[in-house]
Amino acid sequence: MRPREASGSIRALTDLADRHQVHGRYAEAQATFRRTLALAEQRCGPDALETAAVLNNLAVTLKYTGGFAEAEHLYRRALAIMQRELGDCHPDVATLCHNLGGLEHARGNYAAAEEPARRAVAIRASVRADDHPELAADRAALAAILDGLGQHDEAEALLHAALRAFEAVFGGEHYEIASCLNNLAAIRYRRGATAEAEALYRRALAIKETLLGPDHAELATLLNNLAVLATARADHAEAAGLYRRALALLEPAVTPDHPNLRTCRRGLAAAIDT
Repeated sequence: MRPREASGSIRALTDLADRHQVHGRYAEAQATFRRTLALAEQRCGPDALETAAVLNNLAVTLKYTGGFAEAEHLYRRALAIMQRELGDCHPDVATLCHNLGGLEHARGNYAAAEEPARRAVAIRASVRADDHPELAADRAALAAILDGLGQHDEAEALLHAALRAFEAVFGGEHYEIASCLNNLAAIRYRRGATAEAEALYRRALAIKETLLGPDHAELATLLNNLAVLATARADHAEAAGLYRRALALLEPAVTPDHPNLRTCRRGLAAAIDT
């Protein structure tokens, strides 16, 4: 296989894996990315930039399904390649730092997540305009981590700035807008603005249902958050229904010990017992 043919095959497999991932077919996405990684390592070399890109893509799917330890190993391997080949201040390095922060956030390790997330923002701010959507995404990711650390004022300010940037570029319905709305809702809920929080969660859910479809595993987080609100107003029947829908989406898609799955199971048990 000639180099150009190898690159074409890597792109074709990557596109196929991306389609699986977009539709929530995580097992198929992982299997395809593993095939892509083997091809990239064989044809481009284990330390090539093409290989680093596939390592990152595979790690993203593993994070979704709960393969956190392997995802961290792959992210760090990709980061080492990109820093060596591109330098410390390249946008692709910022992306790997963003993803490492997101992985630690998914694990609930907010203190460990803050450093790579802040590094992503710093790198991206040095190479992108202040209203660039990539920088807005880094700021929104950092905000979610700061919220977990109890730094709610900075988190809310970052989210509002990111939301303005996303709405200016993308309009009203976009994945990043939905993510911002979800995180803003969490802050509003903790501050006692439950009606505002519910409206934000429902708007985020409507956007993601439009973009991803009603059966995508990513909807489970928003369904869980709405169930928490239903529980807070003592509507345990609605809470149970939301938890059941979330579990139906998660159970075929993630590992049995995934934290989101455990959270929804605990929530459903509490709703039923109340």
